[in-house]
Amino acid sequence: MKTYRLLRKDEIEILEKQSCTAQEWSTIEVDINFDPKYIHNTRFSGVVKLGVFKEEFTLAGGIQKHSGISNSTLHNVTIGDNCCIENIKNYIANYIIGNNTFIENVDIILVDGKSKFGNGTEVAVLNETGGREVYIHDRLSAHQAYIMALYRHRPQLICQMKSIIFKYAEENASDVGTIGNNVTIVDAGYIKNVRIGDFCKIEGAGRLKNGSINSCKVAPVHIGYGVVCDDFIISSGSSLEDGTMLTRCFIGQACHLGHTYSASDSLFFSNCQEENGEACAIFAGPFTVTHHKSTLLIAGMFSFMNAGSGSNQSNHMYKLGPIHQGAMERGAKTTSDSYILWPARIGAFSLVMGRHVNHSDTSNLPFSYLIEQQNTTYLVPGANLRSVGTIRDAQKWPKRDGRTDPNRLDQINYNLLSPYTIQKMINGMSILKDLRKVSGETSDIYAYQSAKIKNSSLNNGIHFYEMAVNKFLGNSVIKRLEGLIPEDDSSIRERLQPDTEIGKGEWVDISGLIAPKSEIERLMNDIESGELTNVDQIHDRFAIMHANYYTYEWTWAYEMILEYYKLDASKLSAKDIIHIVNEWMNAVVSLDNMVYADAKKEFSLSAMTGFGADGNRKEQEQDFEQVRGAFESNTFVTAVLQHIEVKTELGNELISRLNNII
Repeated sequence: MKTYRLLRKDEIEILEKQSCTAQEWSTIEVDINFDPKYIHNTRFSGVVKLGVFKEEFTLAGGIQKHSGISNSTLHNVTIGDNCCIENIKNYIANYIIGNNTFIENVDIILVDGKSKFGNGTEVAVLNETGGREVYIHDRLSAHQAYIMALYRHRPQLICQMKSIIFKYAEENASDVGTIGNNVTIVDAGYIKNVRIGDFCKIEGAGRLKNGSINSCKVAPVHIGYGVVCDDFIISSGSSLEDGTMLTRCFIGQACHLGHTYSASDSLFFSNCQEENGEACAIFAGPFTVTHHKSTLLIAGMFSFMNAGSGSNQSNHMYKLGPIHQGAMERGAKTTSDSYILWPARIGAFSLVMGRHVNHSDTSNLPFSYLIEQQNTTYLVPGANLRSVGTIRDAQKWPKRDGRTDPNRLDQINYNLLSPYTIQKMINGMSILKDLRKVSGETSDIYAYQSAKIKNSSLNNGIHFYEMAVNKFLGNSVIKRLEGLIPEDDSSIRERLQPDTEIGKGEWVDISGLIAPKSEIERLMNDIESGELTNVDQIHDRFAIMHANYYTYEWTWAYEMILEYYKLDASKLSAKDIIHIVNEWMNAVVSLDNMVYADAKKEFSLSAMTGFGADGNRKEQEQDFEQVRGAFESNTFVTAVLQHIEVKTELGNELISRLNNII
């Protein structure tokens, strides 16, 4: 604890000579080593505590400024050591300011009455008229918000979660704000009821009102010029730039919003990037990205999503108001000028092209294309499994995780194939086969969920899903048997036995976290019963699910292997495993060859259009190669070829181990 003392008479005289005044000098306390030399033209009122002013700041361009206070009015303020506070046009009131903080050319910084600093703010997400409100707070994760927004059919759960959040908000309420250590606030306007964390940098912000900026040394927050935020939480490592405007929003870790982006009643979780466009009442799960001025995201739930230029949705049918909502499951994309009329649900890793007004639900047909032709939605099931873009996306997301704060709020699973997507594909195969059975194998067009599926697309979809299922289940078996030198079939059966019962049944994607539905149900039951009583306990349970993902995954995969390949657990043999591995190798090679062929299209003659300005065909090819490189040496292409080779060797190695006991 810092030791303070009252000002000495000679120090008061020096301060008065330096144009300083105080309502009562007796309410001013200072560090025992205080020197009044660097305090000029400052008015004090209320209880003020001052540290020492010994160090200098080196600013951009090399200019140096000594710590101190000048041209300021301070009311009920505690200032740490070696701060520089200059040119405060109005005043700073009711704040504790940390060490080494630099505040210059600011209009006003104040706390007025008891504030919760954005905690407990109601965000009317998904439904603009209300009914799915999420109450934001410093420790909010995408998974907590998902349950609060979507599990409204469990009112006791929602009531308990509200109570937990309001308790947290009340515990963090205060009539005194904090500005942390090593903070920079320059050229800013109106800052009211805002809690600011360590190493935050605020440059030119227009207005910040009722919020928390949870900056820290390892993940500082930057707020840039013209930014306006009302009723907000900004998590560590994020940046808001260039006129971004937010009202009732939560910004997760390592997000970037800029270029006049505007949003209201929206949630943005880890690694979202939003520029130029507009959002209203959206639930933006991890890695939701939009970069275009003409793009509007409204009343939708997204994650791992990229919105093309001019993407738009409508939640308003001009009847009962903007009450409709929709979801694009993880990895879905929209092309330029796409449109979806909510309500609708788009399956995972699907591509939406054109205008769609028929309220389709393709959640059980993931990795599909939705294409509009003459006002009709055509569905191409599974086509995205062979897309080079899908594979590239899966590889880039973990590399683009910008979170540097070790205390991560969101538990993000990056797997393209998981129990969640595989169960959808198995359902999808059943749906497609039933359509073929009911309408006949020779039908040209099949109807499903207000969409049409061509005969060739249906048959290809079944084939794509079969390959993906074989790939996932084979991967799981190979990983489970890694390092095993089997003595007989019983040693194989013993190794294959799951380590836990958790993982059986349906799996869900809780906005980035992939987990057994049974575990989510258990969590919700424990909230309802009062076993979980604070936000950190809920956070820890999600972290445990994420940490145990592969253990739970094997439990699910083992059950599915027995069911899918029609095997008896008590009679499982090396021959059965060899059959699964062979199916796996065929699937891996076939899918990789499709991806290879898709990548090759990017190096076709048509792709060279626009290259080799003013030249002949040879110069066109040379220009293309200089810019894009040769197909054979492309890093992604070589990785695909290497993947085929490595996986084939892996499969053959396991088969050779198993052949020893046949």
